[in-house]
Amino acid sequence: MGARERDILAQFVLEAVAVSFLGGSERVALGIALETAVGSAAEWPTVIDPGAVILALSSAPAIGLLFGFYPARRAAPLDPIEALRR
Repeated sequence: MGARERDILAQFVLEAVAVSFLGGSERVALGIALETAVGSAAEWPTVIDPGAVILALSSAPAIGLLFGFYPARRAAPLDPIEALRR
């Protein structure tokens, strides 16, 4: 109540980017752990490409921004009472 449209838009977009980044970071860590475990068990050499890790960690927030902006843009002008009523 009383928040400006741009504040609501910023909150939605920031939340989408943060959740995407945390999820991407979690999946990168899980991938590295699984690669290391399987490589060790099978006695295979494992190579973790830093470029791939950077790409994954940068694309996750970009996707969150892309797919978080549209719902944020639609939610920003809504009246809070009407939004809660539906």
